[in-house]
Parts: sequence; structure tokens; C-alpha cells
Amino acid sequence: MKLERLLAIVVLLINRGRLQAKELADMFEVSVRTIYRDIDTLGQAGIPVVTYQGASGGIGLTEGYRLDRNLLTDKDLVSIVTALRSISTSHTNTARELLVEKLSSIVPEAKNEDFQASTHRFIVDYSTWTHPEALQQKLKVIDQGIDQLQCIRFAYCSAEGAQTCRTVEPHTLVLKRHAWYLYAFCHERNEFRMFKLVRMKEVTLDTQHFERKAVNLQDRPWQQEWSRPDNQIGITLKFHSRVRHLAEEWFGIENVLPDGNGYYISQVAFPEDNWLYGFILGFGADVEVLEPLHIRDNVCRIAEQIVQNYKLSVQT
Repeated sequence: MKLERLLAIVVLLINRGRLQAKELADMFEVSVRTIYRDIDTLGQAGIPVVTYQGASGGIGLTEGYRLDRNLLTDKDLVSIVTALRSISTSHTNTARELLVEKLSSIVPEAKNEDFQASTHRFIVDYSTWTHPEALQQKLKVIDQGIDQLQCIRFAYCSAEGAQTCRTVEPHTLVLKRHAWYLYAFCHERNEFRMFKLVRMKEVTLDTQHFERKAVNLQDRPWQQEWSRPDNQIGITLKFHSRVRHLAEEWFGIENVLPDGNGYYISQVAFPEDNWLYGFILGFGADVEVLEPLHIRDNVCRIAEQIVQNYKLSVQT
């Protein structure tokens, strides 16, 4: 921890110039005395730390000092910083922000303007349009659980509406199609499961600790589970031309084909659950399920119930 703090202090001084000891102490949640000890340690290690006196004084570094950047090229740095800034749009993290500062600090001053422009050539914004505070709090607790190998507890509502209480061993946070998921070993199910964060409530750290299990995350095991042939059902959908662009966004242009009568056909595969019916109904009157017949019938039944609900609300 101290080593990380020392490196972070150097980076901050490179990027921001002079800083007050009190500022650094507040930033790292330590005492001012600890910061001065850190400054002494940096000086003994050969880092040219300078203490300036007076009203505009503070702690700084000898002008022109830079960290060694031999291991990374300019393109490497741009790619890393762009990725870090993108993930930070929905998952803020002080350590990640400091890492961006560290990487920026090793860019020569003459190239800094071009570097900053390159890291803003495109922005991936994963943040929600409204009220991200609840998500940030969940991510913070889960991060702690992953870092400290500590179980977490929460109430969970499945896609089918079933309410359960879970204790899990958090392994990996997954961002997929603008939604955060937790891949964790569930004590109740005795297997790894995916949990959608928006369905998790009352997320807290548990007293239990765990040993991280060997999982080949490169193979994205959650994707394999979701796309298992026995977990999916083939569906044929007919779209009106006015929502052709939406169908193409979901299924790809090559999978949205004209039927010769002004409509478009897509053959897709999804797990059959409440999400599927909500997804189909989301296209309103501009989609028709052609096959299988039981899904077609279920969509029709749900649509009829929706009509009845509105009729009853008007009568009452």
C-alpha cells in the first residue's frame, strides 16, 4: 500500500505541479505527518522532491522530471488511457483515475497536447442517463468483496420475478450490452451464476471469506451458458418496414431479409423467459411471431391481457 501511495504521489506532483501536504493527506486518507515521511522516503530513493515555502508553497518536483516510459509506446498509452476512461464513465474508481494520471505523466511535455487529443478521438460512454448513484454503491461493495476475497449478500429478483436471498463469492464484474453483471459462485445453487446488478438489492459484505476458484474467464463461461443449444429456442419474426432499422440493430443486416411482400423476416434464437416476451412486445404492432406457435399464442394472450388492463382502468 505504501509503495502504491509513493508512486501515486510522484505522478500527482508530475501532473499537477505543487500540492499542499494537507491535500495529499486528504486524498490518501493518511495524516500530514505520514505524507512528510513519504516525501523523505522519495528523496532518499533519488526522486527530486522539492518543498517550497511561503503562501504559494507546497510540495513539488524538480522541473522537467518524468518517469521512465521505455516499456510503452505512444499508441500503447493512448489505447490504455482511452479504455480506462471509457470504463470509468459507469464505474468510477480512484485507483483507476490515478492510473490514468500515472500513464499521462510519462508522456513527454512536447507530446502532451497530441497525446490528450488522441485519447479523446473517440469516447465510449457506458453511464446511465439518470441516477447512477445506486449502481455506483453496488459496484463499490462488489469491488471490495473481489479485492478482499470476501463474500457478499443480497436480495435477488430473477427475470421471472422470483425473490431469493443469496450469498456469493464474487469473482468478476461483466459489462455486457450497457448492463453490469456479477459472475459469482452462489452458495445456494452451489455453482457459478450470473447476476444482473439492477436486480440486486441490499448488497452488503458478508463476514465469510473465500478462496478464488480457478475459472477460465477468457472463454467467457457466462456466454457459453446463455448460448447453450438446449437453453435456446428458434424463433421466426416478421417485421414491418418501419422498424427494419431496429431489427437490423439487434440481429444484424444480414439476418433481416425481405419477404417479397414489403415485410422483413428474421430467424433468431433466444432463451424462452419473461425477457423474451417483453422484448417481442417492445416492437409493438410492428412485429409478428410466425414460429413457434406456442410463443405466438403466448404473445397474443399477453397482448389481450394488456388490452383488458386498460379497459378495466378506464371503467374504474
